[in-house]
Amino acid sequence: MPLREAMRNWLKWTLFGLIALGATLIGWSASNAQGNSEKVARGKYLVENVAGCAQCHTPRRGAEYDPTMTLAGHPAGTVAPTFSMDLIQKGVFISINPTYTAFSGPWGSSFSTNLTPHQNGLGGWTEAKFLFAMRTGKHLGDGSKRNILPPMPWKHYQGMSEDDLKAIWAYLRTVPPNANRPPEALNRFGQPYE
Repeated sequence: MPLREAMRNWLKWTLFGLIALGATLIGWSASNAQGNSEKVARGKYLVENVAGCAQCHTPRRGAEYDPTMTLAGHPAGTVAPTFSMDLIQKGVFISINPTYTAFSGPWGSSFSTNLTPHQNGLGGWTEAKFLFAMRTGKHLGDGSKRNILPPMPWKHYQGMSEDDLKAIWAYLRTVPPNANRPPEALNRFGQPYE
């Protein structure tokens, strides 16, 4: 076989292979994008209708959610409610601030975190870190000693399927980032947890 004909055959088969590879990648990309959009839609449904994340992670103005702070956590600089053990004698076990994002009780004061993909929220997190936090209840999902504080019902989310938790994570990655930096939790003596 002359060299020129061999080169033509090689070129023809290489071109054919590249076209086939391109078609496969386009099909895979479209399928992956559709799968991801379905995952995000499922996550949105879970966050907004089942898990009720906005109940604590979106501040309120009166009875309405503040649309500029969707899932941004306790507004920085907003006062925390106070709690004393005397309140327990009156049947009060938790104090909540007017934005419904800060909570004080026998454990101290906890502030709802920023769930947006900003660095002040979940921007530095990975899916694995998020899953670990939801499964173990460990603060920051990093194996720290401190558990996620009340009223976060992480034990309820612990039983969710991995697919559902991954869908929630996928949706949270699409929420508009918000730079809000909620304060650190305080122990019952008013000091930051270590």
